[in-house]
Amino acid sequence: MRYISTRGEAAARDFVGALLAGLAEDGGLFVPESWPHFSPADWRALRGLPYAELAARLIAPFVGDSIPFATLQALCHAAWTDFDHPAVVPLVQLETGLWVQELFHGPTLAFKDLALQLLGALFEHVLAARGERITIVGATSGDTGAAAIAACRGKPHLSVAILHPYGRISEVQRRQMTTVVAENVLNIAIEGSFDDCQDLVKALFNDRAFRIEMRLAAVNSINWARIAAQIPYYVASALALGAPDREVAFAVPTGNFGNVFAAYAARRLGLPIARLLVASNQNDILARFLARNDMSIRPSVQTLAPAMDIQISSNFERLLFELVERNGKATAQIVAEFRKSGRMPVPDYAWHRARLIFHGFRLDDTAILAEIRRVHARAGYLADPHTAIGIAAAEAAPVGHGVPMIALATAHPAKFPDAINQATGTRPPLPARFGDLYEKKEDYVILPNDLAAVQAAIRAKFLGNAA
Repeated sequence: MRYISTRGEAAARDFVGALLAGLAEDGGLFVPESWPHFSPADWRALRGLPYAELAARLIAPFVGDSIPFATLQALCHAAWTDFDHPAVVPLVQLETGLWVQELFHGPTLAFKDLALQLLGALFEHVLAARGERITIVGATSGDTGAAAIAACRGKPHLSVAILHPYGRISEVQRRQMTTVVAENVLNIAIEGSFDDCQDLVKALFNDRAFRIEMRLAAVNSINWARIAAQIPYYVASALALGAPDREVAFAVPTGNFGNVFAAYAARRLGLPIARLLVASNQNDILARFLARNDMSIRPSVQTLAPAMDIQISSNFERLLFELVERNGKATAQIVAEFRKSGRMPVPDYAWHRARLIFHGFRLDDTAILAEIRRVHARAGYLADPHTAIGIAAAEAAPVGHGVPMIALATAHPAKFPDAINQATGTRPPLPARFGDLYEKKEDYVILPNDLAAVQAAIRAKFLGNAA
């Protein structure tokens, strides 16, 4: 398996090369040179497998010869041992035809754990074999940072620096990052939005000298391995509900488009997915695009669902590449115009192609609270704000014809106790393992939205340790 850039100018490489590089040298994102395919018989043979074994078999075609299958199996079987539910990604039925897939049973109570626990293990395995060390940098709108730190803390071949928007994530999300005491961890609060954090991370990678100096690598969903590691939970729920002999549909809370692109990747593998609902908050650039081909940047609004307070969805470039028939030059031109003008000129034929699969949905804060309240009253289920948007999207756009709709529960409700309490009068407790989270000392630096300041902080923390 080889990987190419969405912008067509970077050299192709194998899975390990794409894993370590993260972002392609031309600024594009890595995608498979060709999509693997599973036949109906292949899907049926996967039914009933434990989650780790299912994941290993699904990820194997993307890894190719880069890592022996037995090693990949061992890494997968170790990755999710710290999850609180034996099924890892259990399904909960809310009503006839509507299911919730809980992705929050990992060490930081968010869906990001599913990919990052494996990604951290993959990095450490490859680097240990090479005798090398890297510095991971990432931006977080709430959950990626904590999951990345949990996956990388204490690993001898990894350092990790995470940027988050100062004052724009929940206290639980912040403390899950900033209370981790480890020599290889740096938390940076940026005076700006998540989009500012994401732009700074891209700028770090695009500064070739700094990238080489610090041996940078990415854990954000710009890293293809993140996408590959998210495909298995879509397959697990689809098989449980009758695939491949029955179509399924998913409602996916998403801001950066990585989670829903993993569902698209599962569909490209041959999984019978009838529809993908892109569930957004007030930062509705994706919903506007799908409704009327309006991919235009507006000021980011702080909401009750902060993981989706995003206006520049990095992973959309991967879908754009597919929509324009894998034309790297066209993709680069469209993205360049988006950066220049703030509006992405997606050709009409590509937009119509997207609408065959994807449907957008938007919910503001008032409606989020109402949906949390409604779901709790009707089904006795506590949904965090992101999950509530997904459930509302599923309710608003059923596929019909007996196609089950699966809404992804992307975070534990205890990560957003204020919103849950405001909606229901119930304040969900954190699991016992987080009982002392509010008493722990925090350690982070607050920096302006300035590339040089971020580079200086990373050098000061890690340069003595970097290879």
